[in-house]
Amino acid sequence: MTTEPAADPQAGKSWSVEVYRFDPERSVKGHLVSYRVPRLEKMTVLDALAYIQRYHDRSLAFRYACRLGMCGTCTVMVNDIPRWACRTSIERLGGETIRITPLRFLPVLKDVLVDYAPFFAKYRAAEAYFVPGEERAEIAPISPKSRERRAIDPNLECITCGACYASCTMLAHDAEYLGPAALNRAFTLIRDSRDGARAERLAAVGGEHGCWRCHSLFNCTEVCPKHLSPTRAITGLKRSIVLDRLRSRLR
Repeated sequence: MTTEPAADPQAGKSWSVEVYRFDPERSVKGHLVSYRVPRLEKMTVLDALAYIQRYHDRSLAFRYACRLGMCGTCTVMVNDIPRWACRTSIERLGGETIRITPLRFLPVLKDVLVDYAPFFAKYRAAEAYFVPGEERAEIAPISPKSRERRAIDPNLECITCGACYASCTMLAHDAEYLGPAALNRAFTLIRDSRDGARAERLAAVGGEHGCWRCHSLFNCTEVCPKHLSPTRAITGLKRSIVLDRLRSRLR
């Protein structure tokens, strides 16, 4: 005679939330800890983290700021997909259990809190910052309706949340790969007629760990909360490098 397992008294009333816990002062390896979080209407992943910190363990470390889907600082891995914690509804995820872990390919400082320093170092390596071209006495506007502006409009709204970076499989093979966010920014700059570092920037992004490492899997495009397409920006960089080389040979 078999005995039916006892029913979980919390089933239907709460979610099981597994959170990655890591304290560098106590251990060299992290692990998952399961917590019960009540099912509240419109509850987000960020709400769940806040509940766990308040009612289960005040030492839980995570990052957030605006809570409105504007800053991107709360980005974590939710069921192995990078998402904004503040805009991810637990109910819409489905299932009884969710798993929250740190963003991939970035050093973990504590629990689900990561160090973005390597992420922004890739921006410097890609020279993804504006360098003024010729000096102008007046403002040099670019019309929103111009062809130049329309070419980069789909790539301008990046808020550096790191979701694309954490989804990029190339970073699992090449830790020095510049990554989709830095390359996306570099693309917007080489298409800006006011910038004066086109040649230097194309040389930087066309190197061993640059845009040619991208295999165009569109993982970064799929997870971008702002609906940008870093993959298409990287394709634009490749095209620009090839065209510049052809022009130099035809001169």
